[in-house]
Order: sequence, then structure tokens, then C-alpha cells
Amino acid sequence: MSKLIGPFKEAITLENTPMKGPLNDESLDLLTNVGVLVDGEKIIKTGSFDEMRKEADEIEEVEGDHILLPGLIDCHTHLVWGGTRSRDYTLRMSGESYEKILEQGGGIFDSVEKTRAASLENLTAGLIRRANRHLNDGVTTIEVKSGYGLDVENELKILEVVKAAKSRVEADLIPTCLAAHVCPKEFKDKKEFLAYLENDLLPQLLVKGLTNRIDIFVEPSAFPMELAEEYLRAAKKLGFDLTVHADQFHIGGSQIAVELRARSADHLEASTDREIEMLAKSNTVAVALPGASIGLGMNFTPSRKLLDAGASLAISTDWNPGSAPMGDLLTQSAILGIYEKLSPAEIFSGITFRAANALGLSDRGRISAGMKADMIAFPFDDYREILYNQGKVKPDMVWKNGKQVKHV
Repeated sequence: MSKLIGPFKEAITLENTPMKGPLNDESLDLLTNVGVLVDGEKIIKTGSFDEMRKEADEIEEVEGDHILLPGLIDCHTHLVWGGTRSRDYTLRMSGESYEKILEQGGGIFDSVEKTRAASLENLTAGLIRRANRHLNDGVTTIEVKSGYGLDVENELKILEVVKAAKSRVEADLIPTCLAAHVCPKEFKDKKEFLAYLENDLLPQLLVKGLTNRIDIFVEPSAFPMELAEEYLRAAKKLGFDLTVHADQFHIGGSQIAVELRARSADHLEASTDREIEMLAKSNTVAVALPGASIGLGMNFTPSRKLLDAGASLAISTDWNPGSAPMGDLLTQSAILGIYEKLSPAEIFSGITFRAANALGLSDRGRISAGMKADMIAFPFDDYREILYNQGKVKPDMVWKNGKQVKHV
């Protein structure tokens, strides 16, 4: 049964917007007075609302001027955790570095201790609360990493939380195993820890069907290049998709990501012209995480240089309890845009179909025939108002799989 949704003053369809390289606003594929014809979870066609009236079995009328976009996609989050890291934040405000706090047993280790102690029920409730907030802000697909367990039992627990929450939230949750976040205190040898994960955890992920994605934090303070590459090669041999925490404080991770054809290389704040060129020549998506830059008080990912070199740039929140507690995709994207001089087309692409590509998803992120009917609408008559308001104005309508899940 078909349903016509509209009319919308403008629709940013991104239907033919390129996957890589710089974009101007002609790339938005902007339509006016538009309707979207939906059948079940999929978009059938877009076009003139008035002309498509006769084709629809049902009409869902939109009142007032609105700008339509694809549902937003957050391709890098850490939404399952216990406790808080407010102490870490105030230490950083006083000048202590992220790496120094980690060395002293804070940072990720603090979250690991609290997450291990938390019950499955409490962790699930926290994930559902954060995912619903994201959905209310227009984020219809959310990647969720493990990484605060750092042993087989607790990493499985975190991924079971993601699995349990999937049926209780409207947004799609995409799980990723980041057991190789840092080496836990129980292991003195990083190589030994990675071998433990490879032998005792990765096979269970496949048997239990908990994720098809593996991540690792490539840094001297976490896992150096040679160990990370060996671990990722083993995961790839088992059939996992790869993504990499790369070049946050030191270079090296993006090189591994490109060589192993990872889906994405995320962070990249330390990337130089050499890394930028490698990423641009590859199909690995470069993921900027402005929330981490804001939370750590450090430079942003060189997004302008990446785009101009020809890379595919996605933008994500890195929502986590330590370095990026804000978790507001639209606000962070607007801030990154003004500092890195990104066009609206580059920002909107980075939080829709380019972010979907970082997750290996080709069925969302554009408003076009055959795509998921994941859409959001803002109460404006000009698309430029969305970023002009720097994320303060959220969508007042959200559709997930063709069903309206938010209406103000």
C-alpha cells in the first residue's frame, strides 16, 4: 500500500551526489514542492507532490514549510558504558593530557571498571536512552562499539546489550567489536592480549552473530602498528569488515586501514599530507570526529584537505563518556564546517550516505527510489537555516522505515 508524504518546500535528496571529493551546493539535488511516495519501508519515487497525489493509496499531509533530508547516520559511537568520566574532563580542563590520564589509570580504564560492574539491564537502559535521544535529533542509524569490557566475558556482554536493545529502539543499531581498545591491566603483554582476543573472542562473535565488524585503536599508548596489523589481518581472514581508530595522536593507523582496505579510518587529527593522499586514493572512508576534538581541546580532522585531495569524508560524534560526551551530530557538524570551511553539501553528505558507506550500507542516506524511507524534516523554508542554527534547531518530524516516529 503506497503512501505519499509531503508536500515539502525543499528536499535535499543527494540522489546523484558523488561518494568522494569536494562538493558544492549544486550537488544537493534539491527539489521544490516535493512529495515522497513510499511503500512499506522503501521509497518508490520522489517528485511533484501535486502530480503524485493520484498515484498514492494514502496521503500523509505535512503542514507548513519544511525542508526534507535523509535520516542522519552516526557511524562511530561508544554508546554502551557504565558510570561517568566527569573527573577526567575537569582534569583536561586543567591541562592534563588524555594520554597522561590513561597512564594514571583513568580514561578508558575508568570506564572499563564501571562497565564491568554494571548489570546487563542497566547498560541496556543506558543504550536505549541514548539511542532514543539520537533518534529524536534525527539520527536513524547508529553504529555502536564495544570496548569498555576488555575481556571475553564483558565484551560479549556489551555486544549482547546492543543485540537486546535492537528490538526496543526505532533506530538501526550497527554493532562493532572494539575489544582492542587498550590493553587491560590483567595483561602485561599487548601481543598476548591480542592473541587472546583472536583465539577466544573473535570466533564467538561469529557463532553468536553479534557483529561482522572489528575495530582497533592504533596508537603507541594502545596498540602499535605492527601488532594492530597482525590482529586486523587475522580478523579479515575470518571474514570480518574492518575499521580503525587511526592517526588520533600519532600517524600510522590510516596506513594500515588503507593497506587492509578497511571500511573506514576514524579520527585522523594527526594525519599529514602523506596520509591524506593515501586515503584519497583509496576507497576507505575518512571519518572526522569533531566531538573528540572539542572534548580534548585539540585540532580538528583536516577535513578540507581530505576533500580537496579527493577523499570520501564522513562526520560522526564519537559519543562516549570520556573524550566526546556531547553526542550531538548536527551541532558538531556545524562547528566542524565553520572551522574547516565545508559546504552544506559536504556536511550533509558526510552525515548521510557517505557515513552509510563507512558502515558498508548502500540502502540508506539518499532520498531516492529503492532506498530506506529514513527521512527527517526541519521547520524551515530554506535549507541553509539548518546549519546556520548550529544544531540548535532539531528536526520536528522523523520517519524510520516509512513510519513517522517523531512529530512536534
